[in-house]
Amino acid sequence: MFVSICVSTYKRPEGLRNLLTGLNQLTLDGVGAVDIEVVIVDNEAKGRAKEICHEFEPNFKWELKCFEELRQGVTYARNKALECIHSAADFVVFIDDDEVPAPNWLDALLLAQKKYEADIVTGPVMPCFESDSVPGWVLNGGYFEARKFAEGETLKVAFTNNTLVHTKLFREMSQTFDHKFALTGGEDTDFFMRAYKAGYKIVWTNSAVVYETIPESRTTISWILKRGYRSWASHSLCESILYPSIKVRLMRILKATTLVLMGVLYFPISVFLGKHRLVSSFLLICRGFGSFSGLLGKNYQEYAQTNMPVN
Repeated sequence: MFVSICVSTYKRPEGLRNLLTGLNQLTLDGVGAVDIEVVIVDNEAKGRAKEICHEFEPNFKWELKCFEELRQGVTYARNKALECIHSAADFVVFIDDDEVPAPNWLDALLLAQKKYEADIVTGPVMPCFESDSVPGWVLNGGYFEARKFAEGETLKVAFTNNTLVHTKLFREMSQTFDHKFALTGGEDTDFFMRAYKAGYKIVWTNSAVVYETIPESRTTISWILKRGYRSWASHSLCESILYPSIKVRLMRILKATTLVLMGVLYFPISVFLGKHRLVSSFLLICRGFGSFSGLLGKNYQEYAQTNMPVN
């Protein structure tokens, strides 16, 4: 078995160091012999990722490869990584440069793939706050809590922050990551929704855990509301492209309207229930308007505006 672990990195040198340290501590106790390569694609022009990889190479357990993609946008970096994987790779595993895997992470993904005969396996992303003084309203609101599903549950979508993909998908599907999402994010939503529609099986496992670093800059009302708007816009846009029927569009309009109305109705009460309740009411409204935006074929270019890392 051959596994290619693909990482797109952008302006996170310390995050990349932490990730490589974690990848070097992976244990493979349940799946037998596995050949592993780690493919890093740097989307920044300064070449810092290559320097970091050179630091790790002498004591790295797996083959470590580093490339550059100067075209700005996460889709260019992800597709570059797929172009650079070994021709013998059976699986591609995606993880972000602000994450660290649990030691049994890859083992758990591979075991789940075999057990459930899945084409795609995904698992939880647990928050790890960078600051010791996280605002209470952020914790109470649960804005960074990991998704929760039953072990082995079939899903309709996955994301590239913790996902194993059989390489046959990249051979059989007509398109990998669509460049219209290069500066907005949502490219993974689009890809995995297309994969599900094409009949590929996506399953969840609770055993494959990664830990995401949450910087202080994300624990703000502005960031949470913008991310809520953008992520729901992306999902709505992808859904409207893949399922253009009147019925699906009407259902999305109904859901979006319900979110906005819930937020508006909840607002007067939330004023007296704590800051997290107030933010949550605004978040419902942002998600609703994001859904409307996606239905109109629009997606907020969050990263073009802020020059922030895409993942």
